[in-house]
Amino acid sequence: MSYDESPQPARRRFGRRHLTVAVAALVPTGLAGWLVWQGTGGSDGAGASAATAAGPAASASAPASPTDPGARGEAGDGGAGPAGPLAGKVVVIDPGHNPRNRDHTAEINKKVDIGTATKECDTTGTATKSDYAEAEFTLDVSRRLRTLLARQGATVTFTHDDDRPYGPCVDERARIGNKAKADAVVSVHADGSAPGNRGFHVILPALVKGGAADTAAIVGPSRELGERIVVDLRRETGSAPANYLGDGTGLDTRDDLGGLNLSTVPKVFVECGNMQDSADAALLSDAEWRQKAARGLAAGIRGFLEK
Repeated sequence: MSYDESPQPARRRFGRRHLTVAVAALVPTGLAGWLVWQGTGGSDGAGASAATAAGPAASASAPASPTDPGARGEAGDGGAGPAGPLAGKVVVIDPGHNPRNRDHTAEINKKVDIGTATKECDTTGTATKSDYAEAEFTLDVSRRLRTLLARQGATVTFTHDDDRPYGPCVDERARIGNKAKADAVVSVHADGSAPGNRGFHVILPALVKGGAADTAAIVGPSRELGERIVVDLRRETGSAPANYLGDGTGLDTRDDLGGLNLSTVPKVFVECGNMQDSADAALLSDAEWRQKAARGLAAGIRGFLEK
C-alpha cells in the first residue's frame, strides 16, 4: 500500500447543532436500509447475502493468477467445472511421485506388475540443487492445470493430491485413469538428467502387449495428445524441446513405464524440464513459469479433446 504524503485540505469544523441535524437526517435512511437488508436475507441466519451467492460464479470466471496454485476446493477430484468448451470431457491429472515417498522407501520399493515386467511401486523423484523437490513441483503445476481445465468445463480427477502417505504405485495410477474412462491422462514430471541437458519432452507409450499390458488402442491418440502439448508448451513457456533426446521433436517413446503400459486410455508423461540443470531449475522454481507451463498443458489437452 502506498501513502499519499501531499498536504491535506483543512477539515471544516461542525458545531453541535449541525451534528444533531445530520444524525437526525441519517436515522430514517439507515433504518430503511436495515429493513431492506433483513428482507433480502442479509443476516447471519438461513439467508445468504447476494455477494456470497455470487461468489462461486465470480471465482469460476476469474483469470488465473501467476501465483495461483489452484485451490483444492476449486476443482477437486472428480469435480466438474462450469459449462464450457470441455464440458463432458474427463481429464485425469497424475502428479508425479509424492512428497512423502522418501519416508516410505520400503513400500515404494516393492515391485508391481507392469505387464511386460515388474518395477518399483514408485520413486522419490529428483530435486534441484536448492532442494526444490520434483514431487512439490508436480503438485503445484497439476493444481494450476486443474484450475484451468475446470474453468473450461472439464471434469478433472487427480491420481493423488498430497492426501496419502506414499504413492500411489504406478499400476494404480494407470487404473485410476482407466476407471475414470478418461478422454486424456497427463502425468506431470520434471527430469533429473545431467547438467547441460535442457528443455522439456513428452513421453509416449510404445506398442506393448504382454500380461495386462496392451497399448495398441492408445498409441495413436497418445501421440496426437503429445504432439499438441509440445506445440503449446513451447509457445506458452518459451522453452525449447529437449536437446538431449527426441532429435529436437520433444517426443520420446518408451516401453518401460507402467503408467503407460497399463493404460487403456490416451496418456502421456510430460517432463517439464531438467532439475539438474541450473538454467532449467531456475525456470521450474519460478511460480510465473509454472503458470505458463500449466497454460501450455491446458491448451494442448484442449486442442486434443476438441479435434
